[in-house]
Amino acid sequence: MQSPEHEALPIEVDVATVKSMLDQNADFVLIDCREADEYQVAKIDGSILIPLSELQEKGAELETHRDRHIVVHCHHGGRSMRLTQILLANGFPRVQNMAGGIDVWSQQIDGSVPRY
Repeated sequence: MQSPEHEALPIEVDVATVKSMLDQNADFVLIDCREADEYQVAKIDGSILIPLSELQEKGAELETHRDRHIVVHCHHGGRSMRLTQILLANGFPRVQNMAGGIDVWSQQIDGSVPRY
């Protein structure tokens, strides 16, 4: 039987759950896989920018988080779902996509985060 921290996670997590995890200082890393110019416009405090387009160059940075719970987000959820699937396929055990991306985050969690 697997321990709770190694149980399979649903592939998606909603913005309210991510907000709760941040508020509780849960042990996870929030990866923003949008481009740097998008990150300059709008970002979630505490997120780490690793653009999907730079995955080859920045893969080692992700590797340092391999055994942690990783939540990936982008603008609407498409790129982050791709990265989530790539990480899962490469043996990262606890990765989730934040459904709806930063756009839904701005609408439901923090209206001060600009929409674009």
